[in-house]
Amino acid sequence: MAEGERAGPTSGSHVTASGTRIERVQAAAYEVAMEEPESDGTLEWDSTTCVVVEAHGGGQRGLGYTYGDVSIATMVESKLASTVEGTDAMRPPAAWAAMQRALRNAGRPGVGAMAISAVDTALWDLKARLLDVPLADALPRCREEVPVYGSGGFTSYTDERLAAQLRTWVDMGIPRVKMKVRRDPDADLGRVRAARAAIGDGARLMVDANGAYTRKQALEWAQRFAGEGIDYLEEPVTSEDLEGLRLLRDRGPAGLSIAAGEYSWNPFYSRGLLEAGAVDILQADVTRVGGITGLLGVDGLCAAHQVPFSAHCAPALTAHAGCAMQTLEHCEYFHDHVRVEKLLFEGTRDPDRGAIAPDPGRAGHGLALRPEAEEHRVR
Repeated sequence: MAEGERAGPTSGSHVTASGTRIERVQAAAYEVAMEEPESDGTLEWDSTTCVVVEAHGGGQRGLGYTYGDVSIATMVESKLASTVEGTDAMRPPAAWAAMQRALRNAGRPGVGAMAISAVDTALWDLKARLLDVPLADALPRCREEVPVYGSGGFTSYTDERLAAQLRTWVDMGIPRVKMKVRRDPDADLGRVRAARAAIGDGARLMVDANGAYTRKQALEWAQRFAGEGIDYLEEPVTSEDLEGLRLLRDRGPAGLSIAAGEYSWNPFYSRGLLEAGAVDILQADVTRVGGITGLLGVDGLCAAHQVPFSAHCAPALTAHAGCAMQTLEHCEYFHDHVRVEKLLFEGTRDPDRGAIAPDPGRAGHGLALRPEAEEHRVR
């Protein structure tokens, strides 16, 4: 039987897992070249780096990962591994709190938060494997599947490439898609109309500016996008501009939701967006916000503020984490991460009728490193 698979619940697994300690934590980095150079409103890239963490204990191995610089792997091994090793494998939140304390002087946001996220996810995966249940059931689960939206539509694409990509997702049964805007404003209305023609009137079209507009530019474009039938505008201004986001939310057209929050480094950052009334839909990324422990904290904040949640990227992980979230509206099925996850990991799941359901026959999140991933290893 392949690692991560299970024939069914093991009698007494909760008892045998009790008292298991984390024996070893290690990290590696893998770089995957994109099919072609890509861009959005503020950034250009031609590769993606995935930092993978493995946590060992009780004869099992948990796996977690994040997307960022190779330095995250160094942070894991220099600051976090010794903090987590020896802790109770059944208590990931306790290890999460210890990691937060360990990075007090080294720096919790950015690299620190992504390192914690990868380790935390590995610990939750390990716990679920020790219990011999899918990760969604170990959290525990409140839904059977996670709705997704197709995401890509990079500004570097031709109109033909854009239309073909978005149409592919709609043909897969995904009823909502998102494209990038703002690198070339003169071309954006034409790109939006090409996208609409490709997906038809029955699919939802969303746009993401990646914080590239000024406040007044964003107000102008909010009106234009709404006129094209778009009802979701992500990061019209940077997520750090809470006043600007609130301005867009208050003065933008009725029916156009403002979304932001993908760069929240822990639930505290998410709380700031909610308390400022800055978003109609809050985002966070399980690989940045502190892993599954951090993501569940964000879910509680969204529930308290009565704001829906949209998960940013990492669909293979969010397929499980999202099943434990009361406020989840959908998860980003991001082109680059889907491709990287399929290249590096066995056990990824494809959407069915617009949603991803965790595999009931595999313990943990069901992912395992492919042997051929080694050719992409850079650390």
